[in-house]
Formats: sequence, C-alpha cells, structure tokens
Amino acid sequence: MEANKGNPCDLGRIIMKAIVYHNYGSPDVLRLENVQNPIPGDDEVLVKVYAVSINSWDWDMLTGKPFEYRFFSGLLKPKNMKIHGCDIAGKVEAVGKNIKHFQVGDEVFGDLSEGGWGAFAEYVCACENELILKPSRMTFEEAACLSHGGNLAVQGLIDFGQIQSGQKILINGGCGSTGSLAIQIAKLFDVEVTGVDRTEKLEMMRTLGADHVIDYTKEDFTKNGRQYDLIFDVKTTRSIFDYKRALSPNGTYVTVGGKTSRILQLVLFRKLSGKQKMHIVGYKANKDLNFLVALFEAGKLKPVIDKCFPLEETADAFRYFGEGRFKGKIVITLEHKNRE
Repeated sequence: MEANKGNPCDLGRIIMKAIVYHNYGSPDVLRLENVQNPIPGDDEVLVKVYAVSINSWDWDMLTGKPFEYRFFSGLLKPKNMKIHGCDIAGKVEAVGKNIKHFQVGDEVFGDLSEGGWGAFAEYVCACENELILKPSRMTFEEAACLSHGGNLAVQGLIDFGQIQSGQKILINGGCGSTGSLAIQIAKLFDVEVTGVDRTEKLEMMRTLGADHVIDYTKEDFTKNGRQYDLIFDVKTTRSIFDYKRALSPNGTYVTVGGKTSRILQLVLFRKLSGKQKMHIVGYKANKDLNFLVALFEAGKLKPVIDKCFPLEETADAFRYFGEGRFKGKIVITLEHKNRE
C-alpha cells in the first residue's frame, strides 16, 4: 500500500516492546513485554517513539486511584488500555492514505491523551491533529516534556486566568511538570510570581524566575495573610474557602486538577465566590502547541528534565515519580538501531 510507505500487513507482523500492566497497583505491576506492532489507519500516522514523559494521569491510571478513574479504564482491572503514556516525541514511520501534513521521516511530538494513549512503547499510532513538527534544535526529550504540561499552563494562565501585567500570581506546585512551565510563561507578562512547592524544589523555582518561594511543608499560603490576583493550582488539596481567603477581592483561582473531593467542592460552591472567579480548566490537548514552540524557539521557554530512564527501567521511573521529589519532568527514552 503506497500511502503507508509499506505494506500494513508487514507492519502488523512486527513485534515491538512496550510497557504494559494487567492489574492496578504499584510500579511493580509494570512489565516490559513483546506486543504486536500497531498498524496505522487511513487517518493515522505510525510514530517511532524516541521519548515519552510521565504525567500524573499515568500514575493515577496505574494505581487505579482515585477510584472514579476506574469507571473509564475498568473497575477491577484495566480493560482495553494496557499501554499508557500520552506525551510522545518521535519520527513518522508510516502514514495513512488520508494524511496530508506529515511524511515518513518527519520528527514530531504531541499529546495523545484525547486519542489512543499507548506511548510507553517503541511505536504508537496517532491522529494527524495530535501531532506537530518538532523544531530541529529541540531534542526529543525536551519535546516529550512540552505538550501536556505546556498546554495546561497556557490554558490555565491565559485562557481561564486572563493573566495581566502587574498582577501578583501564585503557582501552587511550581516545580512540577506543569508548574515549571507555568512560572516561565507567567513571567512573560511582567507579573510578580510566588511559587509553592517542597523544600528541595525552592531553588529551582527561583532559577525559573519566581520572585518569591514558599515551602509548603513549613508554611500554608492560604493562612499567611497575603493575597493574590491569580492563583494557578496544580495540586488542589485545600478547601475552596481556603483559596478564597488567599485571593484578592477581585482575584481569580484556576485549577488544572487535584483531589476529586476538592474539585467537587469547587463545582458546588464556586457560585458563592462573589466577585472572585473560580475556574476548572477544560483541557484541550495540543491546542497551544504552536504558541509553545514559538516560545521555545525564541528562547523564552525551556522544559525542565529531572531524569531520563530507558524503556526497560520504566518501573523505576514510576517509583521515582511516586516519591514526588522530581523537578520538572521524568522522561523515558527509547533507542532504535537505525536512529539517526
């Protein structure tokens, strides 16, 4: 089949390595197994994966916690999605006959969370609108860190937060995969940024541009008497009334995720906020990739990579993720014999 630059049946006979799990649990349930190579449909491309980063969604789906996630992935054990991962970077290996914007050999990256997931593998299929061309001076590892966290940061700060010059901004979880990008993006708007995270991450937040830092193990930012025009929250572990106390009278609170009980409380009580605005980001994967690439190429945004692990050590990477000590992103790298 010419459009696929090869016979799809031949692709289907190829065996690849992938990280799978058959039960919920700790990283100990992760297995490196041989599985059948995916075959791209007419509207898909086959990507040879070179890097994939770990997100909190991957951890939640692995552990099956919070429990309500299981309504989508299987109550007692994972059903269809045995291979997870959404933040990929790699090269186009084959294209479906309806693909117009990519060709074999293109270096691409994107977020597969609205599609089929499956990124912790040597190959994955993706729809055309889930990918963008990777700049030549951006590494695969950097690209794998940019799409999910970067889109969350842009949509939280700009689309929902309506960030404005001169504001006082607080970013809770400022040294994680989303927060580390959010600090950099916020500083482009000439604002005063306070980053909140644990002790060992304070210096990194300063390096990223935070004007002030708070160690949440020693200080509760909702009780120190200071108020902010915009709170961008990656954690959402406190009561809505705590957040209201830390907001200025006309301030805005934006969360991108966190404890389900706290999110539900926000939904139920945000109408009581008066002039204060309380928002939950309705995430749109890949919407702002062009903007993020432009910032990267202008030298205004750089993903933070804590550690890289090879595919066969993915379980160790998840254990490290679960400890919560990482700064920025944890990346899984894959080597291919014919890698250029």
